[in-house]
Amino acid sequence: MEKPTLLVLAAGMASRYGSLKQVDGFGPHGETIIDYSIYDAIQAGFGKVIFIIREEFEEVMRGIFDAKLAGKIEVGYAFQDFDLTKFGVDRVIERTKPWGTAHAVMSAKDLIHEPFCVINADDFYGTEPFMKMGEFLRNEVRDDHMSLMGFQVGNTMSDYGYVSRGVCEVTAEGNMASVTERTNIYYTTDEDDRKKIVYEENGVQYDLPAESRVSMNFWGFTPKVFEVALSMFPKFVEENGDNLKAEFFIPSVPDYMVKHGIADFKVIPTSSKWFGVTYSEDKPIVQENISKLVATGVYPEKLF
Repeated sequence: MEKPTLLVLAAGMASRYGSLKQVDGFGPHGETIIDYSIYDAIQAGFGKVIFIIREEFEEVMRGIFDAKLAGKIEVGYAFQDFDLTKFGVDRVIERTKPWGTAHAVMSAKDLIHEPFCVINADDFYGTEPFMKMGEFLRNEVRDDHMSLMGFQVGNTMSDYGYVSRGVCEVTAEGNMASVTERTNIYYTTDEDDRKKIVYEENGVQYDLPAESRVSMNFWGFTPKVFEVALSMFPKFVEENGDNLKAEFFIPSVPDYMVKHGIADFKVIPTSSKWFGVTYSEDKPIVQENISKLVATGVYPEKLF
């Protein structure tokens, strides 16, 4: 049985966090959040990890990961850059940031030929999601049946500012009806001073129930997704070429696939508590939570 691959999105510059958080230390021996994700993936039966990075970070990333992962899981690197010709766009557009998470995924198209899982480098997902996704990718995934891990938005918030989440509408059968990227989700209070979650769009606040299922960029794909994303991207660039902040987000691709009958996406429910480092103030909270997981035996004190 073919082992699935883990694709780690690690090309972001961490503008809100203030440093290169992908390689920041959070565990008792300086383990990165990526270390915990890779450890969980290995336990869940994944056979390869591919890092999506900016080329200038290759030496740093290799220095951190190559030696300690040798013999444990196959490792590869793909670069997210500004060369659009690789994706069928014969145009040069000057930007300070690449074209978003779906563009990052496309950057791995020549390295992945098996079912794979996409995650963010700076998100701590927990053991259960990797176990559930590994089982799905080994036994259930098809080109017309893929998945996403459905976290409860109340388990994914930061106390220090807004977050971005793909908010899912889920059918009675447990599949994704749609997923909409909301880039301004945060805590506020109601008229009785009770804490609640809202998202903001065009200056208007909308309530978002804490149990709403959201994507944390934890997707289960086959290489079919490369084909679909590549078909969508030239049009996206044509329509957004003058908008230097426009991003081709991952959720837009599954949403397109569902609406055009190409594939359905199973929303795999998880009660796992997400820990994130969107802001520098989040770091001690993540460190404390990891310490508790080590103390209770969920993770060994030294991973690798």
